[in-house]
Amino acid sequence: MEYQFDRVSVIGLGYIGLPTAAVIANRGVDVIGIDVNAAVVDQLNKGDIHIVEPGLDVLVRGAVHSGKFRASLTPEPAQAFLVAVPTPFKDDYQPDLAYVEAAAKSIAPVLRKGALVILESTSPVGTTLEMAAWLSAARPDLVFPHQTDGTPDVFIAYCPERVLPGQVLRELVENDRVIGGITPECAKRARSLYKIFVQGECVLTDSRTAEMTKLTENAFRDVNIAFANELSLVCEKLGIDVWELIALANRHPRVNILKPGPGVGGHCIAVDPWFIISSAPDTAHLMRTARQVNDGKPGWVVDRVRAAAMDMKHPRVACLGLSFKANIDDLRESPALHIVEDLAQRGLGELLVVEPHVDVLPRSLRDLPQVSFVGLQEALSEANIVVCLVDHDQFKDVEPAQLDGKVVIDTRGLWRHLAASQPGATVMVPDRALAR
Repeated sequence: MEYQFDRVSVIGLGYIGLPTAAVIANRGVDVIGIDVNAAVVDQLNKGDIHIVEPGLDVLVRGAVHSGKFRASLTPEPAQAFLVAVPTPFKDDYQPDLAYVEAAAKSIAPVLRKGALVILESTSPVGTTLEMAAWLSAARPDLVFPHQTDGTPDVFIAYCPERVLPGQVLRELVENDRVIGGITPECAKRARSLYKIFVQGECVLTDSRTAEMTKLTENAFRDVNIAFANELSLVCEKLGIDVWELIALANRHPRVNILKPGPGVGGHCIAVDPWFIISSAPDTAHLMRTARQVNDGKPGWVVDRVRAAAMDMKHPRVACLGLSFKANIDDLRESPALHIVEDLAQRGLGELLVVEPHVDVLPRSLRDLPQVSFVGLQEALSEANIVVCLVDHDQFKDVEPAQLDGKVVIDTRGLWRHLAASQPGATVMVPDRALAR
């Protein structure tokens, strides 16, 4: 049986919530987007967006102008509620569910019989049931699925996002979705909502398995990235070009080693494994080690910059990139940002920061006298140390002559052939230092 949804509310209008709201609204469904940031709400209601994602501006503008989407600070009644709020971890790596709890308590007063509530936020196992408990405590007049073997008044499910920044609008539609209901009927109702816009398969399971599925996907990626990052450290000690090594090893039909980098960032891979580790600390040894390897890589990069700066009277360091991956503006848990912050705190010299996908420096760097926010050409002209932290497309066009006489610390393998093509540069890639 397919259920109809004429009005949907999306709680949290960030990198996942806003694209999801826009896609649903462009399918002809009335969507109310809820966010606690008044500036974001005002901006969206004008048809403008506050994040960078290809094609999203056009989609939001069309939805606003058609009257199918509007943003608000206050939840309103709807047939379905999608909760897409942050789930960070605390200083002790324990999950912080405060945003989910706040979202649940905010929508509880406007819930009506027959409503569907779906949690999309990446969460520890058991969070969906905990959300149900928060809702039921706030609305004792309603029956929730964990309270009855019969038909509840409110249906609750979990459906994690699994999209790639820069490809969100396409992957929201094309990717398969894993939908976990507190009961099978909850999952079926949630599937009806997602089939409004999802062309991929919607696979049904229980909420705890769906929660673990999302965590497993990202922990798998984290472990594989850690292998590549650790391999780069080993290759440095052995004097082997890690990029060539990986290319050769990947010629094996069953080997696919990922590329090393300065660490791991983003709202998923750098965070989600801790949710598994915290739930089974005596068992998740490999995942904990992978987290430690990836979290240690930024310090390794900083050490190389320090070593280069020690030989210079007035070091000027060009830091290319702040986002956690190429061609996006997302700085969440970015190792590149952490590296620049660390360099600034150590006072190693003047830092020339280049990030073509943001308009201003983040607050942690904004008012520091030794930090300048500059364009790529100015940074390359003025710096005597160049650190490539993110492989943005703009950085691929750098000419070898622009790096003449500079120390180049390439954490992305973007200029791995530079040593052979530009004799005047000293190239420090993640495998070794080559003076030419």
